[in-house]
Order: sequence, then structure tokens, then C-alpha cells
Amino acid sequence: MYIRKQHQLPDPERVLALVQAHPLGAWVCQTEGGLVANHLPFFLDRGQGEQGTLVGHVSRANPVWRRLGSGVPSVVMFRGPQAYITPSWYPGKVAHGKVVPTWNYAVAHVHGQARAVDDPAWLMAMLQQLTHAQEGARPQPWQLGDAPADYIAQLARGIVGIAIPVERLEGKLKASQEEDLADRHGTVQGLHSDALHGSLAMAQLVQQALDDEGASPQT
Repeated sequence: MYIRKQHQLPDPERVLALVQAHPLGAWVCQTEGGLVANHLPFFLDRGQGEQGTLVGHVSRANPVWRRLGSGVPSVVMFRGPQAYITPSWYPGKVAHGKVVPTWNYAVAHVHGQARAVDDPAWLMAMLQQLTHAQEGARPQPWQLGDAPADYIAQLARGIVGIAIPVERLEGKLKASQEEDLADRHGTVQGLHSDALHGSLAMAQLVQQALDDEGASPQT
């Protein structure tokens, strides 16, 4: 992934936090038949490997797991907040007119060797992790034990686990860092007023980037 210096997220913890906050990953792996892409919710198991392991599952009918062997190079892409940025929010539009639209976004790429796991005990533990990650904060969290055991066991026989130990991380935050300071503040205000497009999360990221830099002008 091409990353300009000002857009780089060098802190691995911030990259992993983005993964955990947006667990639906676009998983692409290289097989003998070419590139294969799947979209899976992953759980980042921090207890496995130096930087953790992504775990999830695919349908047994999905041929991808049979192509993995002992490990296949993979990248899983996780996308966080994103928003279109209109130059109408920039004071520079009035001052000199030398402004154009752009798109802000936050993404994390996780690289590793994917392998299939066809072990009932591992699968059940993985399903518990996936479920707890999404249900744990709910007032009345659903648990695997809430469904009949034979029903869960039947469904589990129809899936195969996927494990991708994290070998390399890439994080990119494009949050207007290259724009003039006044235009960046205008972007924050504009995003806050652009509720129709759900841009509040991006407004917070642009503001965080400003705060991290002490709101210093770009040179």
C-alpha cells in the first residue's frame, strides 16, 4: 500500500485498534488459481503470536480453504471511517480558489500466512471469541450456549477455520494532513454538519490529527 509520510500510522497498537474496531476484513490470498478474495469478520487473538493472530471461518463449501496448504501469503484489509471532503468547506476556496475535492479514510492491512483449521475444539473456541467480541458489551449478550448444543454442532460441521498470524502491519490515516491549517479546521466543521453522510467519525479523526500535531501549520 502506498503511504505518504504524513498519512502513516507507525504505532502498531493504533493499527491493531482499527482492526478490532472494524472487524469485517477483505481477505485476499494468492493461490495456484490466482488471487482469491473473501469478506470475513475476524477476531484478533492477541494471545497467539507476537502481534496476534486473525481468526475466522469460511463455509466448508468455499473452496479457498482447500487451497491454503500449510500457509498461503495473504493480506486482510480493514477499512475504518471514510468520507468525501468537499472544497466548499475550505476557507481557501474563497481566499484563492486553489482547492479541489478529496477523500479521507483510515485503513489497516494485515499480512500473514493463512492456514485452514479443521479441528472441532479450535472451531468452538473461535466461535466463542467471535461471539463475545460482538455481544459482550450488549445489555443481554447472546452466547453459544443459548442455542441447542446439537444445533450449534451441526452448524459448526459446515465451516472451516481460518488462522492468519500477523507478520506485518500497515496503517494509513488520510485525514486532511496535507491541507492548509485553516482548511483542515474547515473540514472538521463541515464534517460535523454533514450528518447525512455519517461523517462524525471522520471529523473526530481529522481533529485528532490536528491535536497530535499541536494544530501547527503545514509546511
